[in-house]
Amino acid sequence: MIHFSGISKQYGPQVLFRDASFQILPGSRSGLVGPNGAGKTSIFRLIMGEEEFDAGEITKARNIVCGYFSQDVGAMSGRSALQEVMSASEAVMALGRQIWEMEAAMCEPMEEDAMADLLERYGNIQAEFEHRGGYDLESRAQVILTGLGIGSDEYHHPVEAFSGGWKMRIALAKILSINPDVLLLDEPTNHLDVESIIWLEEWLSGSFKGALLMTSHDREFMNRVVTRIVEVANRTITTYSGNYDFYLREREVRREQLLASHRRQQEMLAKEEEFIARFAARASHASQVQSRVKKIAKIERIEIPAEQRSFRFNFADPPRSGDDVIRLDNLGKVWSLPDGREKSVFGGITGMIRRQEKIAVVGVNGAGKSTFLKVLAGQAEPTTGSLTLGANVYPGYFSQHAMDILDPRKSVLDTVQDAMPEAHLGTLRNLCAAFLFQGDDIYKRIENLSGGEKSRVVLATMLVRPINLLILDEPTNHLDIQSRETLLTALQNFSGTVVLVSHDRHFLRCLVNRVFEIDHGRMRTYNGHYDYYLETSGREHRAA
Repeated sequence: MIHFSGISKQYGPQVLFRDASFQILPGSRSGLVGPNGAGKTSIFRLIMGEEEFDAGEITKARNIVCGYFSQDVGAMSGRSALQEVMSASEAVMALGRQIWEMEAAMCEPMEEDAMADLLERYGNIQAEFEHRGGYDLESRAQVILTGLGIGSDEYHHPVEAFSGGWKMRIALAKILSINPDVLLLDEPTNHLDVESIIWLEEWLSGSFKGALLMTSHDREFMNRVVTRIVEVANRTITTYSGNYDFYLREREVRREQLLASHRRQQEMLAKEEEFIARFAARASHASQVQSRVKKIAKIERIEIPAEQRSFRFNFADPPRSGDDVIRLDNLGKVWSLPDGREKSVFGGITGMIRRQEKIAVVGVNGAGKSTFLKVLAGQAEPTTGSLTLGANVYPGYFSQHAMDILDPRKSVLDTVQDAMPEAHLGTLRNLCAAFLFQGDDIYKRIENLSGGEKSRVVLATMLVRPINLLILDEPTNHLDIQSRETLLTALQNFSGTVVLVSHDRHFLRCLVNRVFEIDHGRMRTYNGHYDYYLETSGREHRAA
């Protein structure tokens, strides 16, 4: 369907890829991976014709339709949610109007040749209309909106009434509803809860018949959806047959083979160069020396690609808290709405959080998970009941809003120094380097950082404080898979207590040993790992 042949692309001195080739075949399911800045987004934009390549050729099958979902949703206004989704299929609706006009024309008398020509055009347009799902466009749009968490009671709400995260869902629904031949998805699981992610997995694996190329920081989502990995790294594009876990294993195998070949080549070159140096001045060996000089000049040197940078850190050993960390007694929270009404978020929550527990707080979108964490962290007061901290408990709170309160005018170094006012510059630089801020990067202003970089700054400032209770609201948002693995390892080794909200199932599966589920304002406790919770509650089955 789409073929990249010998493509080269660079921005100024930065080479993204050179003489790179790969294919998107009909019905294929491919995951696009690579370090930040390697050129993943450029691949999407080249396919869509939004960027030009420097050399090579991109060929596409005739009349294929590509749908591209990016994190830039653009402006939305003047329509309901359902109308906004259906607006993406304007070309399909135009075909429907042509069919209606042709059917009306067929009722009028006309010459036989004209009728034959009309019938031929009618058949072609009707086939295209059916192929694009024109006959079930509205029902398909409704199914997709519902699957992404926007129910029938919200179909006709104006798009202006939705928050940024919900607009992202509407934008995703628009792309899915056009039923493209090639679907390009850039981080589709951002802003989705577990139920919506599971629905999207099922839809991509079952209902969608076209080809898929996507990026995602959700490891489990990648494993369940894709059957091929396209890696953009080290100025080339490499294809692996298999899911993300297979790719990690196979990449390591290939690297070990490359290192072995490199060692053998270096040993051979060393011997040849030793011979040349030893006998270069002897006339009797002149022909042999020249022969070996020519030989090694023709050898293509094996290059070892640089390792992808990752940050490594561990939380400082926290002071020991009491065994009872937080006692909850009939805890409840009610928000006052702008129109004067009150909305009950949760109530009647009674229980205990104990030392060294790692607890996931789960529930459908809007269940009150973030509000519950705010109450635990002292960022919001409970409306009813009480919350009691145990002895020597020092909480630290991470939320998406924590990134918003960073001073945008300050540099990374200034921000970390504010958290460690007595630390030496060398200590500050080492801490920044642990979070991938090296060299002049430490002088970057907060306002110029990406979401992932801001997350790392907030984590760095938390690291330096004596915290033994971590309260984390979506700490993996904006982090790539490798950074998520680093954070996961640090939390696994953390000797304090952790309470978190996350939609990354791999992260939860590898970390938590207890689950609090908030459902319809009440909390159920599952004393076991995340898989035990899924099996016992049936949540994953209900979502699918």
